[in-house]
Amino acid sequence: MKFRLINIFVIAAVGVGNIFAQWEPDIRLTNDPAVSYTSINNAWCIASSGNVVQVVWYDFRDGNSEIYYKRSTDGGVSWGADTRLTNNSANSLLPSVSVSTSVVHVVWRDLRDGNDEIYYKRSTDGGVSWGADTRLTNNSAVSYNPSVSVSGSAVHVVWSDLRDGNFEIYYKRSTDGGISWGADTRLTNNSTFSEFPSVSVSGSFVHVVWLDFRDGNFEIYYKRSTDGGVSWGADTRLTNNSANSRHPSVSVSGSAVHVVWWDDRDGNPEIYHKGSTDGGSSWGAETPLTNNSATSANPFVSVSGSVVHVVWYDNRDGNDEIYYKRDPTGNPTGVININSEIPKEFSLSQNYPNPFNPSTTIQFSIQEQSFVKLEIFNALGEKVSTLVSENLSTGTYEYEWNAEGLPSGVYFYRLTAENYTQVKKLLFMK
Repeated sequence: MKFRLINIFVIAAVGVGNIFAQWEPDIRLTNDPAVSYTSINNAWCIASSGNVVQVVWYDFRDGNSEIYYKRSTDGGVSWGADTRLTNNSANSLLPSVSVSTSVVHVVWRDLRDGNDEIYYKRSTDGGVSWGADTRLTNNSAVSYNPSVSVSGSAVHVVWSDLRDGNFEIYYKRSTDGGISWGADTRLTNNSTFSEFPSVSVSGSFVHVVWLDFRDGNFEIYYKRSTDGGVSWGADTRLTNNSANSRHPSVSVSGSAVHVVWWDDRDGNPEIYHKGSTDGGSSWGAETPLTNNSATSANPFVSVSGSVVHVVWYDNRDGNDEIYYKRDPTGNPTGVININSEIPKEFSLSQNYPNPFNPSTTIQFSIQEQSFVKLEIFNALGEKVSTLVSENLSTGTYEYEWNAEGLPSGVYFYRLTAENYTQVKKLLFMK
């Protein structure tokens, strides 16, 4: 297994608008020559509840890999000390964290039993003290890459498992806050790899995403349970491109479901986002969250109220660092309905401000329910971004576009809806 040495940083956003907001200075979370490691696997995780932000990772400062934890109680402004959660001579890897009020739940992959098993522990006082380790799986095959999500006293865990001869997604739950656990439930059934699952729950709706190879390349798939994990709906394919889409993460707030992942459709790995506003019944367009020539990979997403938090690793600085950004609006699709009255006609307004740096607002009106596309092109006619690609009801909408990472110059934005097409010019000046 290959590991990367990193120093963990976060940067916090201020203001409102889409995912590309203004950002506060970096905050370094770890400080040791051998402190923080991550790998190609989902090896670092974040969860939030109100102003309390919880972070877990695995760390080699003790001579072998152990699980560590730290928290912020003021929304990420300041951070407490590192807390070691595991202590055995084998490697403890790939943790995931979830929180409900003051109860913090952590799962991870552990080799103490001679093969890979899933372990769990919890804190009932907000991360101040921790209970014993609990083994969740028990079979001779590999069980790894766990993810945990909690709603009240219902704790939901998913992981990848090789017991069937190929990797499938498995699930189990506790209905008493992690004290006891139900049976393992197999969620996928195909002859190819299903790996790297992520789970998030809101009330009785349990949402799971994972990486799947059934289509001949890696795509992101989704399924949900509407009865707290008792029964499950069909698999839904979320991505469809010739590149590999990897390592998804899901988080939900009410009926708003957010999924992030990374893929290399742009020639290098970038972070993408996709959202649903109806609890996973339908999905909006994909939105790129990063745009640089380096590798941006292994994202995690967490929602608290209306704020969406995303972390990932990025080597734009010449070595692997952890980056963070947030969407204060919590809007899964990025487009905001500012007036539901039926307009007299389809229209596309001039962006404002114009010229702009780095953000500008684009407003348009939809006269009747339509499939709408709003796209950005450079001066050569090459598409650089798709802002909207979804069905919209009648009304007037706004989208705040951020051109961070793009060169200064003239760009064009095009609105397509029903038989209406309009193109306008905008100017990005750094």
